[in-house]
Amino acid sequence: MTKFEALGLDKPLLDAISDLGFETPSEVQEKSIPVLLQEETDLVALAQTGTGKTAAFGFPMIQKIQADSRTTQGLILSPTRELCLQITNELKLYSKYIKGLNTVAIYGGASITEQARQIKRGAQIVVATPGRMKDMIGRGMVNISKIDYCVLDEADEMLNMGFYEDIKDILSNTPEEKFTWLFSATMPKEVASIAKKFMHKPHEITVGTKNAGASTVQHEYYTVGGRDRYAALKRLADANPGIFSVVFCRTKRDTQRVAEKLIEDGYNAGALHGDLSQNQRDLVMNSFRKKQVQMLVATDVAARGIDVDDITHVINYQLPDEIETYTHRSGRTGRAGKSGISMVIVTRSELRKIKAIEKKIQQEFIAKKIPTGIEICEIQLYHLANRIKETEVNSEIDNYLPAINDVLDGLDREELVKKIVSVEFTRFYNYYSKTRDLNSDEGRLDRGEKRESKGNKPSDGSVRYFINVGERDGYDWMSLKDFLRDTLNLEKDDIFNVDTKDSFSFFNTEAQLSELVLQTFTEFKVNGRFINVEISKSPPSSGKGGRKRDRKRGHRKGGDNKSFRGGRRSGSGKRGGKRRPGFY
Repeated sequence: MTKFEALGLDKPLLDAISDLGFETPSEVQEKSIPVLLQEETDLVALAQTGTGKTAAFGFPMIQKIQADSRTTQGLILSPTRELCLQITNELKLYSKYIKGLNTVAIYGGASITEQARQIKRGAQIVVATPGRMKDMIGRGMVNISKIDYCVLDEADEMLNMGFYEDIKDILSNTPEEKFTWLFSATMPKEVASIAKKFMHKPHEITVGTKNAGASTVQHEYYTVGGRDRYAALKRLADANPGIFSVVFCRTKRDTQRVAEKLIEDGYNAGALHGDLSQNQRDLVMNSFRKKQVQMLVATDVAARGIDVDDITHVINYQLPDEIETYTHRSGRTGRAGKSGISMVIVTRSELRKIKAIEKKIQQEFIAKKIPTGIEICEIQLYHLANRIKETEVNSEIDNYLPAINDVLDGLDREELVKKIVSVEFTRFYNYYSKTRDLNSDEGRLDRGEKRESKGNKPSDGSVRYFINVGERDGYDWMSLKDFLRDTLNLEKDDIFNVDTKDSFSFFNTEAQLSELVLQTFTEFKVNGRFINVEISKSPPSSGKGGRKRDRKRGHRKGGDNKSFRGGRRSGSGKRGGKRRPGFY
């Protein structure tokens, strides 16, 4: 496998790469870096978000910049303040061993005079949002008339945000002989127009298929009535303990409203949109990166600066107007080789949009059902049991044990376990046991014979199983399906509806394979640990990992993916909304 040393990078960059722990370049880096180092050329690179594009243009630019000159030689334009700061911070890490090389970020919401002062002190590389850059050019605060390299990062999103005229004005202030490197996830006609107008015979690189979605993301849709959209969102969260997600809404108003309702109902949620002050946006993003916020409700524009590799789910509360925007949304998950899930909540009238997106991203959606209340109760019950088992004992409790034993005297083990679990489970059961089915009738795409030709498994006659391994053990829906298939020596489509949680999972097989499954996993050990498989008490439900074409296998690291505790109670629900039950 190609290493960074083979790409032609100098020692100061290789030392910085070593410090960062990078070992193998991503595909976009492997394709871009040698071209940009060895040739003086314009470049158009199409690659999904999260594939390492910053290093793909950052390493060559840093190596080509003359650090002993204070002239601004490189300009990088990015769509949002958050992405601007992220790129700047990464470039500073890459150039830590190059003395005298300065990178400065300029963006709205901060002091323009202080930014101008930083540039005047000497900034070989400027990273900017289009609006602030145009403003500073107009005021004579920045000189980009001598730059050698210009990068348009997330070009499609900048143009989608209405920066076309700003970008044209900015590029008209740059020298004709500069080299332009354009990086984009998709190639709409506006991006092609910029490339044609300001680039000369650019070298073209495509990672994956043009405009296609990432292969590490599974796409699902849930059909509900219009009034049930928010209730469906809550059930999807409750059915996925440990969820760490971005929830997309179309408008700032809907974003704020949904976030407020989630907080009121006890979820760890936050809003991110353009009406927030910069300080508010920073607070929300810091909480999200620390996983104090586990459901970030965002507009498409505000979410452009989110660069977090372990987002488990993207939830499309509402579909965007442009298909390209869906590609960007789903690209928030399934990053850095990990797998992710993109969920779409739709009404029947929106099903045609799913077909259009499938055609664009060249991937098929799985039609799923919103979990029933009883299914959610079962998932949360197993989740609670695993949390109890894995909780570290606090030695301070020893002083209180004699009194506690007196209180619990007379209870046998089974009765004690039932009572402990019932403390939380009863609350959840009372909330969900009498709730109605949210799934809309006729909520399936009419695919005709297409479904049959893919060897799909019918839900009738299938058996659903519980298995005591999950994300904490290093499995996601793709790798667990591979493990089960290899262990049982079955075909790819014999294991379906694979649904991984934090410390346990579910999967389905046809009923005739049930005996094989249960026999195989009797006294079955992996690395000395028993792997237990039981038949689930819930009816079969649509889960992940079935009815799909082959895709690249991903493997998410287990890590300490904290359980979704449903939000702390510190005054978040002051308006008296109905509380979400939870296992805390």
